[in-house]
Amino acid sequence: MYVVATAGHVDHGKSTLVRALTGMEPDRLAEEQRRGLTIDLGFAWTGLPSGRGVAFVDVPGHERFLSNMLAGVGPAPVVLFVVAADKGWQAQSTDHRDAIAALGISRAVIAITRADRAPDNISEITAAIRSEFAGTALAEAPIIPVAIPSGGETTGLAELVAQLDRVLAEAPAPDAAARVRLWVDRSFTIKGSGTVVTGTLTAGTLRHGDALVALGGSGSTPTAVREIHSQNSATEAVTPTSRVAVNLRDVHADAIGRGDALVTPEAWCIVSQVDVRRTTGRGLRDAPQEFTAHIGTAAVTVRLRPFDDDHGRLSFARSLPLQVGDRIVLRASGSHEVFAGVTVLDVDVPALTRRGDGRRRGAALALLPETGDAFVEVARRGAMRPSQLRTLGVGGLEQVPDGLVEVRLRGGAAGGGGSGGGVASEVWWVLPSAIDRWAKALRSALSAKRRADPLAAGLAHGAAIDALKRRSPALPDPAMPDAAMPDPALLPLVVHRAGLESAQGVLREPNARVELGAAEVGVAALERRLRDRPFAAPEADDLVALHLGTKEIATAERAGRLIRLRDGVVLLPQAPALAMRRLSALAQPFTTSEARQALDTTRRVAIPLLEHLDAKGWTRRLDGTRREIAR
Repeated sequence: MYVVATAGHVDHGKSTLVRALTGMEPDRLAEEQRRGLTIDLGFAWTGLPSGRGVAFVDVPGHERFLSNMLAGVGPAPVVLFVVAADKGWQAQSTDHRDAIAALGISRAVIAITRADRAPDNISEITAAIRSEFAGTALAEAPIIPVAIPSGGETTGLAELVAQLDRVLAEAPAPDAAARVRLWVDRSFTIKGSGTVVTGTLTAGTLRHGDALVALGGSGSTPTAVREIHSQNSATEAVTPTSRVAVNLRDVHADAIGRGDALVTPEAWCIVSQVDVRRTTGRGLRDAPQEFTAHIGTAAVTVRLRPFDDDHGRLSFARSLPLQVGDRIVLRASGSHEVFAGVTVLDVDVPALTRRGDGRRRGAALALLPETGDAFVEVARRGAMRPSQLRTLGVGGLEQVPDGLVEVRLRGGAAGGGGSGGGVASEVWWVLPSAIDRWAKALRSALSAKRRADPLAAGLAHGAAIDALKRRSPALPDPAMPDAAMPDPALLPLVVHRAGLESAQGVLREPNARVELGAAEVGVAALERRLRDRPFAAPEADDLVALHLGTKEIATAERAGRLIRLRDGVVLLPQAPALAMRRLSALAQPFTTSEARQALDTTRRVAIPLLEHLDAKGWTRRLDGTRREIAR
């Protein structure tokens, strides 16, 4: 199926034309049929001679209902533009043309309706239409005169259908494998089924049972597809571009409506700010600060911060699922005219806090293509997963951009330690200079830790991540300010680039000499004492007298000067080997008391030392009191 939206001035025959093409009544409201005036969106469908299905979204033409018109045209890829022969180009013709241009719609068929009422006007109106569309994407759109007299023979309808078939055939195929974003245009309840929403599916595939997220003014609600209908028929799956009705689970009809969206979970940036480029309409520099922004079927209050005449930042009253390349229509609050059309360039905008940041940001945006730039996005952050770029909507991800390198990191390595076997790897695109910058920052953080705490084992992983997440205060380009490491998963890569090693939860220099500093005197005195009596471990008071606390003892142990056993027993590193020589001389097996006497020590020292020998496998415990040397 293909979806086509109508457009054109009020009372130029849009609904009549849709009725003639489909045999269906698009005006579904009783008030519309009574007044002969389209107020809200209408829907009808038919088959074309080629076998293609086409669904029409019939929009109102009156200026008071421009918001409804934009909701209908917003998601549609093709337009059927209508101008009446007996009335010619009029005010809402201009408004609808401007809306179509702002939305970036580039395919259309133009029908001159009521050709039988003013046949002499056809050439003049055709020229006027060409003039009005000059310079737009629809400048060469086919123009077909059509007459649908009441009770008489229609003319031009077959040619209109043929042209419509041709335009649809030339339209690029939508991506059925893409993530889903269905802008909702209607919401209602069916007894026994619950909430049903309708919309135009422009990309992705909807299937029975699919998990989705409903996004709107009331927040985010997880849901699932209970049933799918298209053209009033139940189906298991719908591909784009199609009109679709979706029966949802766990969503009340009051909680979702026009302007809300159904999206693939965790596949979209849900944002309240975007940076944009003006593509049609008036300049942004002297624009009003507040607009109504139309995107998809949504109409949301937005504030504009212009950077220059063509670029600016939009701040929405509520968050929306947006991507790079989205087209947005800006309409001044209270106005029925389109002020400008803008294209989204960035959905993950940097903070702008310094004088001149806006001007610099505008200059940076001027260099961006409307499909986004993968190199720029990665360079701004230092590293990104390609999947993150896809979430932003950035195109051109078929290969690694020049200037970046691809690395694979084991999943679960966020803490900077090793990774277990069987864990899937993550692909990252990395800017080498960013890794170098982070490596330098990591070495600096470790040096600062050494200066502040000479006895520290090193820099804890958490402290390293905190240091790398801090933004540099003196970056040369405020338009691209994100110097912080974007994800802890990158820490192992930075550690490797910095030439450091990770052990026991801390980072340190490989083979670094452990300095004892002021503790050297106390450790040396303790070593002399233990060389004379190797198993006379110092009491707590002795350590206090030597100014050796827990940190100093731990540092001496890392330096290989002492070892710590259970219950605060401190000995020389040679003590276990010396103990084995003495215990080997005893009759086997031996008791704890016999071991204590052979070692010339106390029970406080003997028991932790024997347990240490057991743990090393040098001795073996036989029962509650006896051990033997392990053979």
